[in-house]
This record gives sequence, C-alpha cells and structure tokens, in this order.
Amino acid sequence: MSQDLARDLMDGQRRALARAITLVESSRQDHRLEAEKLLSTVLPRTGGAVRLGISGVPGVGKSTFIEAFGLFLIEAGKKVAVLAVDPSSRRSGGSILGDKTRMEELTRRDEAFIRPSPAGESLGGVARRTREAMLLCEAAGYDVVIVETVGVGQSETAVADMVDLFLLLLLPSGGDELQGIKRGIVELADMVVVNKADGALVEAARRAAAEYQSALRMLRPVTHDWQVPVLLCSALEGRGLEEVWARIGQYRALQQDSGLWAEKRQNQASAWLWREIEESLLNALHHHPRVAQEIAGMEAAVREGGLTPSAAARRLLEAFGIAP
Repeated sequence: MSQDLARDLMDGQRRALARAITLVESSRQDHRLEAEKLLSTVLPRTGGAVRLGISGVPGVGKSTFIEAFGLFLIEAGKKVAVLAVDPSSRRSGGSILGDKTRMEELTRRDEAFIRPSPAGESLGGVARRTREAMLLCEAAGYDVVIVETVGVGQSETAVADMVDLFLLLLLPSGGDELQGIKRGIVELADMVVVNKADGALVEAARRAAAEYQSALRMLRPVTHDWQVPVLLCSALEGRGLEEVWARIGQYRALQQDSGLWAEKRQNQASAWLWREIEESLLNALHHHPRVAQEIAGMEAAVREGGLTPSAAARRLLEAFGIAP
C-alpha cells in the first residue's frame, strides 16, 4: 500500500496527500509501520519547500492573512500547503475551529492544500505528526508549507522548532502590546507583521510598527546580518503581501549563504529524533501492564500527600523496568 500511495503522492495527487497524512496521524501500530515505509520512500523528494510558521494574538486575523498570502503565492506561481493545527474537542478529539471553512477561496484552488488537524494531547497544541505531514507536502511538490499555530501555550516554540522562518502577526495596538506577549514568543520571531493596516487603522498601524521596531531593536539585536523586520499588511485588502514574501526571500538568501539554513534543519531533525523517543517512551510507560496496575494508586498517594512525586516516579519507572 505504501508504495502505491508514495507514487500517487509524488505525482502530486491531492487525494493521495490527504490519505498519506491520515496514515501518519494514525496511532495504530500497523499504520505506523506503513507510514515509516512511506516516509522512507518519499524522503529523497523532501526538503525543497520554504517552511513557514505563523502565529499571532487572538483576533489578529491569522486565517485571513494565510488565505490572502496563499493566494498571492499561487499567483506568483507557487504551490501552497497549509497545516492548520486546531484546538481539539475534549469530547470527540476533532478540530474545533475548522480552518478549512475559513479559507474558502484558497481551498478552491488546485495549487493549494489545506489540512486542519486536531492538536490532541501534543505539547503546546501542535499535532504530533505535523513534521511528517510537512515532509509529505514537500514530496507532493508544494513550494511553501505554512504551519499555523493554535496561538496558546507553548505551540509557538514547538512550531519554531520545525520551520525555517517564524512569523508573528500583531494588531495595530501600539508597542505596549509587546509587554502583554510572552517575551519568549517575541524572541522566536524572525519577522513581525502588523496586520489590519487598513481603513481607520492605517495611521495607528504605522505608529505601532515603529514602536514594535524600536522595542525589537532592544530585545533582538542584529544577528547574522538580520534585524527582525516589522512590516505593515492588510490581509483584507491584499496590501503588503509582496513585501512580506520579498523579506522572506531575503532571509532565506542570508541564511543559505552563511550555511545556517542547512544547519538549522539538521538541528531540527536531531531535536525531532529525541522528541520521538520521549513521546514513544512515555506512551510505552502508560501502556505497560505493571505500570497500569500501579499508576492510579501512585497518583492518589501523591495527590493526598502520602508520597512525594519523585518517589512515585521512581517506583513507576522500576515497574516499567528502568532503575533511575
């Protein structure tokens, strides 16, 4: 099955890409083995896309921006894939927001592929298999792969660790807004875009961009000839998108010339390896028969104060067969 799927995927068939992502997202052991075979087959065809992470504060218009930017890229001759990681329903485990319904025009384009995935229990709300889905999109011939974060928790850190450039969308509210955003997010951003610079907000957006840029000069000094830029954009009116893409190209050229582009991807691959090991070990721990018998009692003892977390952890690891 994986060989046929790989062939159809590399032929650029969107249905095959959707099936492939469903396969890699499955937790069934037989599906995981098939997914590994599939990924091994298509791996030589990966790595050619620009990988973008996009995050932003609530109400900033992420979906509107991604749709407008995606349509702009398509007009520029690019194929665009969007992996939108949605918050998960605690009841069904399915996506709540349904980004695909919020990008109707982009969805209708043959050059675009949009895949909303439930965040599930993964760290920071990033689907565990997003990295593998990204590789599949590249193998299917997509030039730009966009990963949209949930925008809460540690999802920004998780996405920044899997993309080439992390773009932070902000509202035209002024520099004070930076004080309300976790400094860690700002430190992750390779580019800041002030969206909704239209109508009565144009002047406010210009002032805000100047304040953001001033703040970023203090928070993020120039590194490797790159000062994090603050750009203006109106996704609603389609203005500023060309400059965003031009600056992404500039960033890519600087990184490639210095060798940092390849080095960053290598480091991300190593981090991905260890993340897989951690999650696989934790999953095996939870499903180990002896651990399953003792875990409820250990948790109850810790909650009631009868046992320290470290002592409970040691006993569970011993039950798992590991002597800490």
